[in-house]
Amino acid sequence: MNKKIQNISVDCVVFGYDTKAKSLNVLLIRRYLESPDKSEVLVDDHVITGYHMYEDETLDETATRALKELTGLTNLYKQQFKAFGDPDRLKGEKDLIWINNEKFNHRTITIAYYFLLKIEEVDIKNNPYQAKWFSVKDLPSLGFDHEQIIKEALEDLKTKCLSEPIVFELLPDRFTINEVQDAYQSILNIELDNRNFRRKLISKKYIIALDEKQTGVSKKPSQLYMFSKDIYMKLYRKNFLINT
Repeated sequence: MNKKIQNISVDCVVFGYDTKAKSLNVLLIRRYLESPDKSEVLVDDHVITGYHMYEDETLDETATRALKELTGLTNLYKQQFKAFGDPDRLKGEKDLIWINNEKFNHRTITIAYYFLLKIEEVDIKNNPYQAKWFSVKDLPSLGFDHEQIIKEALEDLKTKCLSEPIVFELLPDRFTINEVQDAYQSILNIELDNRNFRRKLISKKYIIALDEKQTGVSKKPSQLYMFSKDIYMKLYRKNFLINT
C-alpha cells in the first residue's frame, strides 16, 4: 500500500475556456460537511482539487493522478508554477473544521500546478466530486488559500500565453480567428485590435486555413482554422538554433 507524505500536497488549478460565453473558467469541487447529527452545515464552499503525495510518486505523477480522478483525462498541458507554504494557509475557521474532520496535517506545503483543457471534454453531470465550472471573474467562496492559488496560476498563464501557443489547448480543434481573439482577451483581460490581431495570426505558418466554415450559426459563417503543433515545433527548434 502506498504511503502518503502527510505534509506535502499537490493542488491543481484546472482551466477551461467557454467559447460561447467567451469566458475563462476554472473547475472547482464542492467542500461540504455537516455536523455529526446532521442538524447543522459546518462547511459549504468550493476548492480546487488536490492530493497528498505518495512516497513513490513524483510531483508530476501526483498532479496527473489528481487530474485523472477529477476529470478522467490524462496527457493534458500542465505547468508547475509555485509552492505555497505560509504557516497560516490552512488556518481559517472553516478550514480547521475540515482538517480536523479529515485528519490531515495542519502544516502542509503544497506544490501548485495548472492544467489547460477543452471544457467539452469533461463530463460535469456525472462527476462524483460535484465539480462545476466558474468564471475566473466570478469565483464563489473558496476554502484554504485557493483563491490566491487561482490568481497566481492565472498570472502565470497570462505570461506564458504571450510567448507560447498554449491558448490552443483551450480551444476546439477547429476554430475561428474571432474565437482565438476572444480567448486571449478573456485570459489577458484586455481588448485587442481586431484587424491587427487577425493579420498577425493568419500570418503564422502554424495556423492552417481549412476548407471549411462554421455551421449552425445565424450570421455569415466564418472561416475555420487549425493549429499545427508539428509545424510550430519545427519553427521553434529552427529559431532556437539560429538564436544560439
